[in-house]
Parts: sequence; C-alpha cells; structure tokens
Amino acid sequence: MTDVLVEIQRLQHTDKAAAEGLLRDFIAETFPLEVSAVELRPLAVSLNSFNGFVTLADGHRMFFKTHTEPNAVISEFYNSALLLKVGYSMLEPVFSSIEAGHQLLIYEVVEQPSVFDVAWQIETGAAGPETAEAMTVAQRECDRHLTEIYARTLQWQESTSAEAAPVHQLFHHRLTGARFASYYPEQATVLFPGARIGIPDLLDKHWVINNSRYDKTLNELIAEAGELLQPGRSGPAVVGHGDAHNGNLFFFEQERRLLYFDPAFGGLHDPFLDLAKPLFHNTFAMWMYYPQAKADELTIDVTITDSVISVTHDYRLPDLRLMFLRSKMTETLAPLVRELSDRGWLPDDWRRRLKSALFCCPLLTKNLADGAAFPPAIALLGFSQAIEMGAESGDPRSLLDSCLDEVEASL
Repeated sequence: MTDVLVEIQRLQHTDKAAAEGLLRDFIAETFPLEVSAVELRPLAVSLNSFNGFVTLADGHRMFFKTHTEPNAVISEFYNSALLLKVGYSMLEPVFSSIEAGHQLLIYEVVEQPSVFDVAWQIETGAAGPETAEAMTVAQRECDRHLTEIYARTLQWQESTSAEAAPVHQLFHHRLTGARFASYYPEQATVLFPGARIGIPDLLDKHWVINNSRYDKTLNELIAEAGELLQPGRSGPAVVGHGDAHNGNLFFFEQERRLLYFDPAFGGLHDPFLDLAKPLFHNTFAMWMYYPQAKADELTIDVTITDSVISVTHDYRLPDLRLMFLRSKMTETLAPLVRELSDRGWLPDDWRRRLKSALFCCPLLTKNLADGAAFPPAIALLGFSQAIEMGAESGDPRSLLDSCLDEVEASL
C-alpha cells in the first residue's frame, strides 16, 4: 500500500478512472469517512502531486491534496500545526494522514483559484491588468509577512534536528538517491535540437549561454550540491513551508491576499532551502509546466564541441515573473541576509548553498532526459537553466546572479 499514492499520481494522466478507484479505496481505508465519489484534477502544476474533490455519502464535498515522493527518506510530512502556530496564513486541514507513503490532507472546499492558475492567465492575456495589480500587492504583502515569520522563528538548529527536516527530500535526497540515478543513468542520451548527447558527455562539459561562460560543469555542480546541501548541518533555521510555489497558494483577488496550503515539507529548516522552490518555480519554470507551449514560442540553438556546449536562446520572463522574483529578493531574501549578518549567523557559503538548491529544481523536479515529456528545445533550455541556477555567470551576468549581487551589496 505504501506506493499507492505514487501510482495514483502516475495514473491520473493516463487512466483517470483507475486512479480514482484506487484513491477512493485509499481514503475509505485511511479516514473515518463514507466516500461516495472522488474526482481527480490532473493539472499542469501537478508534477509530483495530485488533488481534487471527494464527495461523502451525505453529499458533503471536500478538497484533497498530496505531494508524492517515491523512495522518500523522510518518514513524516505535513507539519501543519507548527506553521499555523507561528502565524502562516494557511488553510487548515480537516483530516490528515502524514505517514510517508500515506500522506494526504483533506480540506473544506476553497472556491478561489491557485496563484499558479491566475498567474498563467495573466501571462497568457486571459486576465487583465487589474488582476495583475492585485496579484502584485498580494505577493509583496505575503513576502513581507514571511520575513516577519522568519524573524520571529529564527533560531540556531543543531545537526541532529537539521538532518530530520522534511525539506531535504526536495534537494539532497533527490540528488544523492534514486531519483537522480533513475533520471540520468550513464547509458541514457538526451535529444537536443539537431544533436544527441550521452549523459556522461553532457555532465562533463562547460557551458556558454547567451555569450556568458559559466564556471562549473554539471558534474562539478552535482558534487558541490551534494556537499553544500548535506542535511546534518547545524546553522540558522526558520519555520518554513518548504515548498511554497504558486501551486500551493490560493489567491483572493478582492482581498488581495494569498493563502498557503499543502505544507508537505514544512518545519524548522534552513531559510535558504525554504526560499529555493518559490524562487525558481514561480519565476523561471513555466517551460516545465507547459513544455509544448513554451517550445512553440522559443528560439534556441546549440553548438557542441569537445569541451563546451554553447547555447543561444530568447527565453525571456514576462513582467509578472519578474515581479515574483523581485518581491522575494527585496521583501524576503535581502532582509533575511541582513538579519543573519547582524546576528553573526550568515554562513560564508550562503550564496553557493542557495544556488545549489536552485540547481536541483530544474534538474530533479522532472526528468529532463525524458523525450516524451520534454521536446528537444525544452530539454536544452532545462539543462541550461540548471547551469544558470547553480554556476556563476561571467560577463554578461545572468538575471539570477545580478539579483544576488544586489542582495550582497545591500550588506
């Protein structure tokens, strides 16, 4: 039974009826509920999760959500009570199961859409400037509130407590465990536009992206991230959601506020790890959710020599994505870095650690070598972004490095 949620997540896209049958049995066995029906909602944002509605025998309808993590090292997820206690504006579950392999939360239905859905509507022109303005106000206020929570909960965490934090499942455990090994085995190849390259060769080359040379290969970044993201590392910690990308927040347009849910990886952990998922996924990653749509509007070229992969592309971020990035940088990351510096707790390698966590996001959320999931242009863009997230750019500076330079200058 421990793999049933993973199977449901996989089947929702190919055999929805079978997935719903498995889920109905799971809910009936796990919770004290008489289930009449379940309805899965396969969404673009559901890369490692599923959600939908359950109807009870009395006609009452509820909403469910879970994150699935095959080969999880962590044994317990969903520290909802802790996040609510420290002041997160968060939807409280009515029923919850938090054991690894059985983690599922059931909520009262919320009619408001997720930030992910509304942001995509804004980006594609389906929602107008008034909605974009409301989203901007809500995001900045949410990030300011997050900074207040960080300041209130900031404490020194010893190595034993740090090692047990669920958030490491998203980074170190994926990188050093079965996920990386299954995504990028040595015998695999990756199809780029006009070129095919084997994994060992791909990992060992340097990159030039839009005329900027990056200082590390993928192999070097993997080794560095394995070291910098070690779970058993004492240091400053905050109470964080852990996976606060836009798919895990509801948007209340009239009130101009955001509401967190699905805190699968919430707890006391490194604040730089806490910021990695929203920084990457809310800003850079729409190619991951809508690969064909982004491929259709993308121009990207590659030249591969014995030692270098040279890429030119015109992937640019819409204003809304830049807003998400700047809000997190100015309202949360910069104040956090200053606070840690004032306390004498700012690690010398904080920037490298953050970039290592960001590097894991494009590389390990989905398999970039999967040609069925990603067209060749998007596979190339995904690996390019992994390099941009993890390595330091030359001249010209990357958008990420320019923002981090500004944060460092604020000290």
